[in-house]
Amino acid sequence: MAFEAVLFSHPASLEHDTGGHPERPERIVAVMNELERRGWLGYERVESPAVARAALERVHPRAYVEAIERKCAEGGGSLDEDTVISRGSWEAALRSAGGAVALVDRLLAGGPGSVGFSAHRPPGHHALPERAMGFCLFSNIAVAARHALAAGGLERVMIFDWDAHHGNGTSEIFYDTDAVLYASIHERPLFPGTGAGGEVGRGAGRGYTLNLPVPSGSGDAEFVSLARDVVAPVARWYRPQLILISAGYDAHDGDPLAGCRVTDAGFGALARVVRGLAGELAVPVGAVLEGGYALEPLARSVAVTMDVLRGGDGSADAGSEAPNEIALTARRRLREIWPVLQ
Repeated sequence: MAFEAVLFSHPASLEHDTGGHPERPERIVAVMNELERRGWLGYERVESPAVARAALERVHPRAYVEAIERKCAEGGGSLDEDTVISRGSWEAALRSAGGAVALVDRLLAGGPGSVGFSAHRPPGHHALPERAMGFCLFSNIAVAARHALAAGGLERVMIFDWDAHHGNGTSEIFYDTDAVLYASIHERPLFPGTGAGGEVGRGAGRGYTLNLPVPSGSGDAEFVSLARDVVAPVARWYRPQLILISAGYDAHDGDPLAGCRVTDAGFGALARVVRGLAGELAVPVGAVLEGGYALEPLARSVAVTMDVLRGGDGSADAGSEAPNEIALTARRRLREIWPVLQ
């Protein structure tokens, strides 16, 4: 059944109790309150299912999945200095991955023009196949992308990660394949310390990881130019059949966990680049929530992203049409692999 726009969420996200941690239930409350205030922006609201074990285990070994389940059943605790779980985290994690997978199913059923957003916690892009880290238990967007390839019959998926922190889990999972084009704009140096510009993939995946690090203080001009002048040309050549966004908002100038200066308008401009690309390629596009820890900027930026993806104006345009020097440097670095960047 075709549809215009869909939002996946589940109340289990509120039961992932992290104490006084920045990755806290209030993040989802703030997002949902803002979307309700805006009349849900015309999105159909759907309750996310729990992820099927088969889909989860395409990324995470069964022993690891069972270890997380067991730790939650025992009452939770700290998995590392950044990652805390509780008894409710198991259901939350299943719904978080399940929402991303269900989003892919709806996007593929809807076809070109379909858009969606999966708004859950815990986030996922730091989770390694056998290790939780960086607030993340399961790699939600990687599970969704693998599902699109294995169950959806796709051959090429693109993941665009604009979270301020490098998605080391997503990168590692797809580092040696050309079935997924992974492009990440992130602050460096910053946790987790990965994502150098020279990390481009290996074997069949060489060139299909685009790491686009930016220094602290980078804002709309840098992020938007990298998206428009580096990510988009490569994506046009690659021709993905589905675009997924690791939609983190800790690059916002109001966020306490990073030093970037992206504004609400900047996130709207990033979404416009993706919407335009999806329109050119006639493919659906979906976003999966990652970071963002200042509640009001997070909520506003999610709403702007959803509005723009659906065809709205969002905020005012951000940045210049001229390529930023950081984007020009990235093009020079990558043009040997990607001649389209000449």
